[in-house]
Amino acid sequence: MIYAKNSDALSYRGIHPNLDLALEHIQPEFLGRVGGQRVELRGSDVYATRFTYETVPEEESFFEAHKKYLDIHIMVEGSEGVEIAPPAELAEFDRVEANDFYAYRGLAHHKLTLSPGEFLVVFPNDAHRIKMCLEQPETVSKVVFKVRIYDD
Repeated sequence: MIYAKNSDALSYRGIHPNLDLALEHIQPEFLGRVGGQRVELRGSDVYATRFTYETVPEEESFFEAHKKYLDIHIMVEGSEGVEIAPPAELAEFDRVEANDFYAYRGLAHHKLTLSPGEFLVVFPNDAHRIKMCLEQPETVSKVVFKVRIYDD
């Protein structure tokens, strides 16, 4: 997991070439152009999409993880609670392997608040519970990069 300010994104280059490409695009000009349609930077290996939704109480959320992709969550408007835990310590209740999606329930190891100007990178060993309201539900908007780091 990487949790940092957008202005520090380039400090994390060197982990994987696809991650480098995404980190280079954590810039206000690019983020402002991303809409609800997928914006491909390197085909299905690196792409970004904007999501706008209402945050929910913790009990309405669940952990998700991926095996081939990492996610970069970049908050644009609003704030949400996020929790992180190792998938091996959670109970899987759903999976869609074709979409690299695995859903879990369990207890968090780390809790954080994602706010504008911040980003969160979650790797395949970082199951993440997102969309959680802090004090009350609010509308948030964020850009999420999907970054392939494993082929199979």
